[in-house]
Amino acid sequence: MGRFILRRLGQGLLVVLGVSLVVFVAMRVFGDPAKVMLPLSATVEQRAEFEHLIGLDRPLPEQFVDFMGDLVTLDFGESLWQRRPAMTVVFERLPNTLMLIGAGLGFAILLALPLGAIAALRPGGVVDRITVIGGLIGLSTPQFWLGLLLIMLFAVNLRILPTSGIGTWQHLILPALTLALPSMARMVLLVRSQVIDELNQQYVKTARAKGMRFHTVLFSHALRNTLIPFITLAGWEVISALAGYTVVVESVFAWPGLGLTAIQAIQRNDLFLLQAIVFTVAIAIVLVNISLDIIYKFIDPRIKLA
Repeated sequence: MGRFILRRLGQGLLVVLGVSLVVFVAMRVFGDPAKVMLPLSATVEQRAEFEHLIGLDRPLPEQFVDFMGDLVTLDFGESLWQRRPAMTVVFERLPNTLMLIGAGLGFAILLALPLGAIAALRPGGVVDRITVIGGLIGLSTPQFWLGLLLIMLFAVNLRILPTSGIGTWQHLILPALTLALPSMARMVLLVRSQVIDELNQQYVKTARAKGMRFHTVLFSHALRNTLIPFITLAGWEVISALAGYTVVVESVFAWPGLGLTAIQAIQRNDLFLLQAIVFTVAIAIVLVNISLDIIYKFIDPRIKLA
């Protein structure tokens, strides 16, 4: 296990380095940071001074060496918008994004397993049809529209929850629901399909013929064999939330996380802050993938981490 984790960490390091290289090339080769960061009225002298300040007037290999050195020390420069170190801003906003993802996807995971299993017990029944219809509606509903609908219902009409911002646990409910419902729809439909397939397998029929209780077969065998694809989808949901889903939710609810910060950095041409956010998200995604591989081993010992 230890060798596997070290090997996966090494692979993850290569991925992070690859992402960092793409960011470096995009900022310096395909773009003009001075043109983006300075106002249109900037003079030639101001452009030259700015390029010297951030090292753009030096040869590209030297810039890349300095850039990699800054990665090791997590020094991405000063945010032009916040006037503070970029990683300081990221570390302030990252816990808010993790709290939103944890609450939203935690809620989706806890409800998706039982709902999908219950729907699979009687395919074509009333509960199954309601679950499928609800899942399809959840899949086809845009998150920004869902967020606005929840605000209109619970904040404007009923006035029982705040519309936006952060502070109390009540501020977390609406953005967490907006993030959770589409993910829960995908998970419920997956669990339903997998459990139906497992209940039709020969080993289930054999266990029932030998007198094993149905709930034992369901929980000890059918649901357990469903966990691998379910956890794969749950991990994909976490990665998708980190990589972009939270941008919409945080923008709708003015939730001060990495997604909203990335949008604000783009609007203010703050490439240093955006670079720090991309690097942090890449590390988080690598850690999620490694965690999934380890969870697979605990669920099914037959899986070889080789």
